[in-house]
Amino acid sequence: MFSQTVEYALRAMIHLAGSAPQACTTDQIAATTQVPRAYLSKVLQGLSQAGLVRSQRGLRGGISLGKTPETLTILEIVNAVEPLQRIRTCPLNLESHGPHLCPLHQRMDDAIAAVEEAFRGTTLAELLAIPSASVPLCNFPRPAGAGARLD
Repeated sequence: MFSQTVEYALRAMIHLAGSAPQACTTDQIAATTQVPRAYLSKVLQGLSQAGLVRSQRGLRGGISLGKTPETLTILEIVNAVEPLQRIRTCPLNLESHGPHLCPLHQRMDDAIAAVEEAFRGTTLAELLAIPSASVPLCNFPRPAGAGARLD
């Protein structure tokens, strides 16, 4: 359902959130997230244009989050690189449907709306704080109080 670009953007942002407030180089992000460096550069450019990351040249430079992990939602990241497309009119341009979607396309749009709502309500900080035996990307420390589940 989601493109490789979206997956790569989410990986990069999780890495940056876990490294915050320290800036990371593109090479560091690429190595940790297993994203090809050239592709990552394009993804980071889109995230930068949306104000979600910022880059600084020079000593102690690198890429860092443009917003705090507590305020940055998954939906913002997705929409920065490949916005979710709601179905507003009949994709087949059938005049008989008028402004109403058929049951198939209405159900598809409902699913997109549910994903949109779930992503709107999920921040990077929340993802990093969820107790789990699987730590996102595994290469940074877990937040205090976020122990592994034993179930």
